[in-house]
Amino acid sequence: MAHGLVDVRILQREYLLAISRAVTAELDLHDVFRIILRAAVDLVAGKAGMIALHHPELDNSVRVAAVYGIPAPLVDHFAPLLRDIPQVDAGEQEAELTRRLQLVAHRSNLGFTQMVRLPMVSGGETIGLIYVFLSGTPYHLPKDAASLLGSFAEQAAIAVKNARLYEQVNKEKQRLDAIIQQNADGVMILDQSLRITDFNKALSRMVGRLPEEVIGRPHEEIFQWLSLKSEMDLHEALTNGWPLPGAAHLYVEGDLQRPFDENLETADGKRVSLGITYAPLMDGDGRMTDIIANVRDLTRYREEEALQKTFISVVSHELKTPVSIIKGYAGTLRRQDANWSPEVMQDSLAVIEEEADNLTDLIDSLLEVSRLQAGTFNLEVSEDLQLNRVVENTARKFGSQSEKHEIIVQFADDFPPIWGDERRLGQVMNNLISNAIKYSPDGGEIMIRGKVHPQHVTVSVRDGGIGIPDHEQHRIFQKFSRLDNALSRKTEGTGLGLFLCKAIIEAHDGRIWFHKNPDGPGTTFTFSLPRN
Repeated sequence: MAHGLVDVRILQREYLLAISRAVTAELDLHDVFRIILRAAVDLVAGKAGMIALHHPELDNSVRVAAVYGIPAPLVDHFAPLLRDIPQVDAGEQEAELTRRLQLVAHRSNLGFTQMVRLPMVSGGETIGLIYVFLSGTPYHLPKDAASLLGSFAEQAAIAVKNARLYEQVNKEKQRLDAIIQQNADGVMILDQSLRITDFNKALSRMVGRLPEEVIGRPHEEIFQWLSLKSEMDLHEALTNGWPLPGAAHLYVEGDLQRPFDENLETADGKRVSLGITYAPLMDGDGRMTDIIANVRDLTRYREEEALQKTFISVVSHELKTPVSIIKGYAGTLRRQDANWSPEVMQDSLAVIEEEADNLTDLIDSLLEVSRLQAGTFNLEVSEDLQLNRVVENTARKFGSQSEKHEIIVQFADDFPPIWGDERRLGQVMNNLISNAIKYSPDGGEIMIRGKVHPQHVTVSVRDGGIGIPDHEQHRIFQKFSRLDNALSRKTEGTGLGLFLCKAIIEAHDGRIWFHKNPDGPGTTFTFSLPRN
């Protein structure tokens, strides 16, 4: 006999204590399995052990969860021990288990001759089974040892159950943390004292601060509003009794200034508009335990709002000008007390026609922007478009309209036909040349060059005008964007031309850019289009 009853009891107390420590320490399921198996094997002087767990969600199947002393490639050989045992008397069950163990021993060649099988039961629920395998001389348990081993198995079941619950809670926490961190909106959690306990990546990008910098700090230190668009902020609301029982969420909107840190891309020192919805978390007694804040960046919305106001102002002015001219000339021609000569009639009608064309161009531009926003912007393409001819025709038209500007076109002799929409690329050239003339009030040379590259062609329009200030360059391709200077305020335009140019070129899988002229005043706009 390898161990006496007293030995078993002493070992049981030691290993039960070890299991209890594992449960109260890390609660790591694999560590608990390891301690249980070592304890069970030592209790009966065994050679190896195995834990199999019940999985009610998988048709109540039993699967191996951990092994001790069994090589991993041989674990599949123990499958017969996991299948249901027929509901027969104890003697026949023992015989069936012995037969299965002999089959396993033959397949695995591990020399096991005996097996102890301990059900792990907790609260009437079968958690799984502990198997201990012995070899050599048969081991006979003392009379009281069965109850001691049963007690050990019960303690093991509690340990496994708690560890599995901990694992499930930990997985759920990880899942919720992932949801918070990957949320496109900013998410922040505050504790009772309004200190930040969670701060996701999206919010970090919005306010220009790293999560590790703000977690643990008071809310009011991070959210110092430059201006508020709502009636009150969080602290004022709390002072006024928020949240009342059944009260709605608190919404705060305002402007915040990001810090400046050259090592952090989003810490650019710029102003950002935020909308924050604070939702209180209450306990059973109606006391607030936490606050969950959902944050949205409204900066682009505010910019769009400002652009809409600009659009209404600009378009109203641009529509009013040609309409006023048309009405004025038409009214003059209708005067019954005047006898207009044919020359005056022709000149007046030409002005009316020109202004009507300007009105049509403005309406067409607005419709193009509308199509872009609606996603119905389409191209009518030709596979052999002669872009050089399109440019020459556009340049000829403008050349006859301006006496102060000399428009020069230089295209490579081998400039190839390309894939493109003739009408829309004509719009691009029309806008670029028109801008070159418009922002070169003193006249001068406007050079248009077409070059050929292995995979693409480029067209550039160079002027000698006023140029583009550095602080304006980032928004030059935005809709309704115009240079903020005295010349632009005197010059007609909606600020849609370059926006449409960019949209048309990108629809052709090309790109458009600009740069200051290195050898003189003015700007050069260039666009590239694929040859195929």
